[in-house]
Amino acid sequence: MQTILGAGGVIGNELAKNLTPYTQQIRLVSRHPEKVNETDQVLAADLTKEEEVMKAVEGSEIVYLTAGLPYKYKVWKSNWPVVIKNVLTACKTHGSKLVFFDNIYMYDPKHVPHMTEETPINPSSKKGQVRAQLVNMIMEEVEKGNLTALIARSADFYGPNNSNSLLIETVYKNLKKGKAAMWFCSPDFKHSFTYTPDAGKATALLGDTLDAYNQAWHLPSDPDLRTGREWVRLFAQELNVQPRLQVVSKLMTRILGLFVPVLKESYEMLYQFDRDYFFDSSKFTERFEMQPTSYEEGVKNIVLEDLK
Repeated sequence: MQTILGAGGVIGNELAKNLTPYTQQIRLVSRHPEKVNETDQVLAADLTKEEEVMKAVEGSEIVYLTAGLPYKYKVWKSNWPVVIKNVLTACKTHGSKLVFFDNIYMYDPKHVPHMTEETPINPSSKKGQVRAQLVNMIMEEVEKGNLTALIARSADFYGPNNSNSLLIETVYKNLKKGKAAMWFCSPDFKHSFTYTPDAGKATALLGDTLDAYNQAWHLPSDPDLRTGREWVRLFAQELNVQPRLQVVSKLMTRILGLFVPVLKESYEMLYQFDRDYFFDSSKFTERFEMQPTSYEEGVKNIVLEDLK
């Protein structure tokens, strides 16, 4: 049995599709789970409740934690440590391996122009501090020999049917509506993105590779970087529209944040847009045969899927 905690989101769905070559016993767990594959088991559970997590993990060889919480620091601070504690307790009790789907918020901002799995953990943001706490909780159990786990880390992501991607929401959807694409701070810095179908496939591969455990992995992301302006052009070309672009400064983000809660929450993360952002996944691509989808193909697939 392989279990996805936090099923139903874009990553959970892509992961479920890609687990079928490894097992026909897939359990999808969330508050309101729905099958992705015909043979999936579904189980409703609240990951903040230990007894429900214990039941969800029971009988699982591998547990994937792909849950997403509302993008609010107060929610992250109060709920994420509880979720991780519950999952760790359940995995240790049932002898399950853990795969944690992570982001890059805990990295030292000075290293954002070139991030590897060895980049120092030294967050400057409150959300980054929460993410660092979660990774430390997991790896402490690994180091004590109490748990077998791995960290599958993604850059900002983009892909079909993805409403949680900043790139999709502020660039693609704006251009599609005839509006100017939005980009934060400066459109002249390069920015890596991870294609969500690649993330799902690679996470399944890592979970089912025994020697991949007890370490962190960057999920495959095209190393042929694009600036903000170039991202806007890629989408505009596929949509056959003008690459109109509006740059939102840090000051403007702070002002708009007074009226738009998600922008208020995003302000502390703007350091990711005022410098190059290179998510180096060469460790993965050198270990496995799987190569990342090119940005051109990814953008094309997003538009084709959306127009179906």
